[in-house]
Amino acid sequence: MIKLVNMLVRDDDYTHEEFVERWRGSHAELARELPGLVKYATSVPTDPERSEYDGIVELYFEDMAALKAAFDSEVGQRVNADAAAFTDMERGPTLYVEETVHLDRS
Repeated sequence: MIKLVNMLVRDDDYTHEEFVERWRGSHAELARELPGLVKYATSVPTDPERSEYDGIVELYFEDMAALKAAFDSEVGQRVNADAAAFTDMERGPTLYVEETVHLDRS
């Protein structure tokens, strides 16, 4: 399983609250349509004034080929274009990782 982790920074035209509303609202509806997406999670800081990032997104795919195919698709292009409308795409780092779960009591 491959996980894309992106630390997001909002565009200067948005407050943190406006960013979260857009991100978890209409953008999430669109992102859920990504082909091959296995799991999709978002996290927001509990104290955004003291955080360097406005949110963290985690997208899970079976492998890198599935991730690439998802973002090469029409939906993937729309997801990226929509994200660029309310996030500063250059400021937050992106990681591609293989997750190892050592404990899960959920």
